[in-house]
Amino acid sequence: MTFEEKTLKSERIYEGTIINLRKDKVTVQNGISYREIVEHNGGAVLAAVTAEGKMVMVRQYRKPAGRVMLEAPAGKTDPGETPDETAVRELKEETGYSAGKVKYMTYFYPSVGYSEEKLYLYLCTDLKPGETSFDENEAIDIEERDIDELCQMVMKGEINDAKTIVAILMVKEEITSGRLQLNMK
Repeated sequence: MTFEEKTLKSERIYEGTIINLRKDKVTVQNGISYREIVEHNGGAVLAAVTAEGKMVMVRQYRKPAGRVMLEAPAGKTDPGETPDETAVRELKEETGYSAGKVKYMTYFYPSVGYSEEKLYLYLCTDLKPGETSFDENEAIDIEERDIDELCQMVMKGEINDAKTIVAILMVKEEITSGRLQLNMK
């Protein structure tokens, strides 16, 4: 049986640049408990697909994972910015590409057990190359990968980033269903 928890008290215990952390006192089925919740503005994930069916990916070192990761481009939403605006800005900043078409696909919570972060996934097509504009602390390599190769990498456990897995599988379905038409040269 599900039970909807009610917040009795909320206390911010950490305030950072990217995240905040709060501790909520909540009602549970058999009394009172506490939840530690990461507050995050959310962000946009870009499934940028070339006319040839290649996804534009970024490769960068990720400290929490302790290794270099192959990922879909993404970025956090700045205060006062909509996810749509984040998508357009981050695509340009991280990859240099501008998209003639930006289509909202879905949103998801990367880790609903302790974070309220919400990511919005966008399909970006009709890509036009340009110059990147990395943040001063970013060191990113840009790669274009065939969607079938990326799906195989997901299935072999070679891609471990959840937002990237969601983006790859949704793009594959768009192609398979015929909703995304490509110039497979």
